[in-house]
Formats: sequence, structure tokens, C-alpha cells
Amino acid sequence: DQELAQQMEAKFVQIHKDYEKLSFASGSLQKDSQEKQKAIEMLFQSLEKLQKEKADEQDMLEAIDTKADKAALGSKVDCSQFEENMEKLDERMQDLQSQISDQEQHWNEVQQKFSDAMEEKLDRLELKAFRKRLEESWNRSIEDFEKRVTDDSGAGIKKQLPVPFSCLSCDRMLSMQVPGP
Repeated sequence: DQELAQQMEAKFVQIHKDYEKLSFASGSLQKDSQEKQKAIEMLFQSLEKLQKEKADEQDMLEAIDTKADKAALGSKVDCSQFEENMEKLDERMQDLQSQISDQEQHWNEVQQKFSDAMEEKLDRLELKAFRKRLEESWNRSIEDFEKRVTDDSGAGIKKQLPVPFSCLSCDRMLSMQVPGP
């Protein structure tokens, strides 16, 4: 009997040790389960928060496209606006060209009238020198005008300034000596 009691006691101690191990393992598993449950709950809360705050993918793509287009437009000129401005510029150039040709035609008409008038009035021998000087002066004036119309491509015209100079920005009178003729 004693042997049986010892074996039973040994088995009971063994079962008790196994019970403690299982109890410890069960406690650890329960603790891990609780921690994992908390982590899962936090993930669900984060997921709900993200779903509330997230942007719709389609809206996001449209916003990106819109932003990209606006940035590109800032650095580019509108094609229709450019063409419209070029047409206006072309019209202005045509107007200027027609005005210049009209002015040239007018000058030619005036010159012809003066030539005709001089032919009629200055046929006398004593006025031949006067007529020649008048024609030379007239031709020089026409040449000077043509040079100014065709050759003037600078930003300003170089000409003699009046002696009491004034400042271009503030209009204050300046006293300077005029260099050259």
C-alpha cells in the first residue's frame, strides 16, 4: 500500500506541477491575449479615424491634376491670347505702314505742286540761282525726312538739347555746358 501511496503521491505532485505549469502558461496566454486584444482595439480605432479623415482617392487625383495645371499655366502664355496680341500688333504695323506710305505720297504730291509752281514762277534768268538753292534745300529736307522715317531704329533720337537743361525724372533745372555743336 505504501508503494501505491508513494506512486500516487508522486503522480499527484507531478499533476500538481503540470497544473502549475498549465496555470502559468494559461495566465501568460491570457495576458498575451489581453494585450493583443488592446492592440487590435487600437488598430480598429485608428482605422475608424483614418476612414473619417482620409481623402477620396479620386478627389485627390483631381486636386493634383488641378494644381499641376495651375502651376503650368503660371509659366506659360495662353495660345489664344498670344495669337490675339500678335494680330493686334500686325494690325498696328499695317496701320503704321499705310500711314508712312500715305505721308510719302503726300510729300510727293506737295513736292510736285512746289515744282510745278516753281516752274511757272521761276523761269526768269535772274531767279535761276534762287530756284537752284530752293530745290537743293527741298531735296535735303526730303532726304532728311526719309532718313528719319527709315533709319530711326534707336530707342531715342540724338539731337541738340536746349541750353537750360532739366532733369528727366524730377524736372529740376540743371546748369551744364553744351559739348560740341
